[in-house]
Amino acid sequence: MSFATLLTQDQVQKIHDASLEILEEVGLKVRYEPARELFKEHGCSVEDERVKFPRSVVEKYRKLVPSSFTFHARDPKFDKTIPQDSPVIVTASSAPDIIDPVTGKERRAESTDIARIAHLINELSGYDVFSISTLADDAPPDQFTISRLYPAIKYCVKPIRATTTNMKDTLDMMKMAYIVAGGEEAYKEHPFLTHHYCPVVSPLTMDHLSTENVMFFAKEGLPVYPTIVPNAGLTSPMSMSGTLVQGNAEFLSALMLMQMTREGTPTIYATLGTVADMRSGAYTSGAIECGMLHMAFAQLAHFYNVPCGGYIGLTNSKLNDAQAGYETGMSGIAGVLSGMDMFNIGGLIDALKTFDFAKAVIDDEMAQMMKRMKRGISFNDDDLALGLIKEIGPGGSFITAKHTISRMKTEAVMTKIADRDARTIWEKKGATDTQAKAMKKAKDIMTTNPTPLLSPEVDSAIREAFPGLIAGELLPIG
Repeated sequence: MSFATLLTQDQVQKIHDASLEILEEVGLKVRYEPARELFKEHGCSVEDERVKFPRSVVEKYRKLVPSSFTFHARDPKFDKTIPQDSPVIVTASSAPDIIDPVTGKERRAESTDIARIAHLINELSGYDVFSISTLADDAPPDQFTISRLYPAIKYCVKPIRATTTNMKDTLDMMKMAYIVAGGEEAYKEHPFLTHHYCPVVSPLTMDHLSTENVMFFAKEGLPVYPTIVPNAGLTSPMSMSGTLVQGNAEFLSALMLMQMTREGTPTIYATLGTVADMRSGAYTSGAIECGMLHMAFAQLAHFYNVPCGGYIGLTNSKLNDAQAGYETGMSGIAGVLSGMDMFNIGGLIDALKTFDFAKAVIDDEMAQMMKRMKRGISFNDDDLALGLIKEIGPGGSFITAKHTISRMKTEAVMTKIADRDARTIWEKKGATDTQAKAMKKAKDIMTTNPTPLLSPEVDSAIREAFPGLIAGELLPIG
């Protein structure tokens, strides 16, 4: 399919040129000394913590990025490569809170919730990658990341996206991954974790811990990518064009970090650009401007021939309600039409702060619709159906035609949550609203075949390697 464009090609070029000017004349504050040394070795100027990037250096390294990125899974049948497999649907992640599936009240998320969500995402066909949706309030202080990773691995064999804090945290995560894979060499042949960080903190600052981790994984040849998060009016200019310039400069700086560490390292032009609501300073991830920025960043990614994606299809609503629906739907479809490859969408409400099981189920159905839109319309001779139209003729019916029967389950999305029954039939079935239907489906999935997806031997090896690790069990609901 062809893509919708928000910017002209002249505007794309103007943003690129302006970004190069910012990188060359302003540069970035780089807090991590090894990163500063790396930049200096590759032709950048360094003074104290300020690094400036000559245009020639930017142009050289931006052309080294591969045009595709693969999310590997423990079960290779779930591997996804963008852009060819796009849209790839990734759950939004790291919410501190959750809507309790029994009480319906908000509370802090725990590791048992991650087990439930992992199983849910593993079973919902619209999702391709599980980016661990919540934090784990019950995690021991020295096991924060592995307390999230363990239940995710235990109940999901799709690709998993993870992040860490410091290097100890990172090495613990890799130790667990190597145990699951059967050794470091086996893991590196098919790395089922994709690592994600925000090394550039807007405006124009490269931090310490995330930068260190990005360099570590790039050097190891393991899947990693950054996300750029400019917030217009607060951490970037209160104009979308200014935010695009700054955000693009920040992406290019992260790209150079990765390519200078290891040339040919795949990455994703990943973003979460927003325009702040200046009445309160609210973080407006559900706003239409967030969708517009993603459309523009997608055009920049196409200009650089790099896969793209980001946190889109989000909502500021505190409930899984009409606001949640239209905010998710409007920006999600904008992303599909503009050619985004990866969508961090699914399950979160309240500006990324709270996970809702019913929202995850509804977003799964929305993801199926997005994938159908990306598939587009076939114009082969059989689908044009000229012979059939001539055969049926005026006043006829297509309902019993073989052409219809062979396509009835593939041409259109067969929705399970969206209701299409006549009102009388809907009433006879209990007049259930969308939230209730989605919550029932979530509970049904979470109580069906909740068998751990780790062998007892591997599970024992993990627990022996990490004394005091949380149980990570998928507990019954209710």
